[in-house]
Amino acid sequence: MNAAVPRKGLLERLAEGPVICAEGYLFEFERRGYLQAGAYVPEVVLEHPELVAQLHREFVHAGSDVVEAFTYYAHREKLKLIGREGELADINRRALTIAKQVAAEHGSLVAGNICNTGVYVEDKPTSHDAARAMFDEQIGWAIEAGVDFIIGETYSHGGEALIAVERLKRSGLASVVTLAIHRSGTTREGWDVAETCKKLADAGADVVGLNCARGPATMLPLLERIRRAVRCPVAALPVPYRTTEREPNFQSLTDPSCSCLPGEEARAFPIALDPFTCNRFEIAEFTKAAIALDIRYLGVCCGAGPHHVRAMAEALGRQPPASRYSADMSKHYILGSHQSFRRENLDYAKRI
Repeated sequence: MNAAVPRKGLLERLAEGPVICAEGYLFEFERRGYLQAGAYVPEVVLEHPELVAQLHREFVHAGSDVVEAFTYYAHREKLKLIGREGELADINRRALTIAKQVAAEHGSLVAGNICNTGVYVEDKPTSHDAARAMFDEQIGWAIEAGVDFIIGETYSHGGEALIAVERLKRSGLASVVTLAIHRSGTTREGWDVAETCKKLADAGADVVGLNCARGPATMLPLLERIRRAVRCPVAALPVPYRTTEREPNFQSLTDPSCSCLPGEEARAFPIALDPFTCNRFEIAEFTKAAIALDIRYLGVCCGAGPHHVRAMAEALGRQPPASRYSADMSKHYILGSHQSFRRENLDYAKRI
């Protein structure tokens, strides 16, 4: 009997071509009514684990190569905020178990996740120690679960990202570490984005890049600089929103055409971003532009739905199971072209 062929890990897959990692769980569950905007604690893992498993399946169905455990913001500081710190281990272990189960169903990679802590302060060493302790807790549970690699994401402080790399290196697992860059175009310390990514790579991160905060249009220029600065694989996971040079991150987007938004700034973030949502064609164009830069670790962050992931996969020339239902407007009874359609309806097309 032939021995089973070993499953390829993240870095092997990246050496061969693009890898898609779906994100966006926080916003999707908030839209569905199972998670509170503001706190953004993934309580749904504890309260409705079956829904978390189903969303994982939907993203894999749409083309994701990775099932990322929903442990973003499932750390001590966030659980304490809502009075559930005692369930810290349970929420992490349960999220990891769910991700492992779904990944096993599809032969997908499974990723652990750590993120920005909310406790890190640049010039306070005690806060650095607190961040280390929080990272170590979640990394420990991820190792215990047997994940393929660990994602450290959404760091606006370069210093905090470097601490994450330090702790991830100790795990012995491959790591993806990404920055979230806000309006200034630098980290919160004022560090250059490309130089910071090089620091992360030099410190031992296997994949570096950007996630969250910026939409495709305002993330791409930064990605170009990062790609030139590092030799390791680069990650690109924008939010699916139409950010601009004037308002480069989705937190800064304003909607002056809507008079009912709370606050004087008419800020759309986080629950009035609908008018700014990228369509599937825009996500596909971003994917093609990223691939042209040889950026191989791809995904869509907060605000993403499975249809965005499918658009990304199809832009790579793939046909995930969800592609069976990709749009075919030739079948539309007014806008289509099928020979069975009535001439009266087709002639009406110009009037609708």
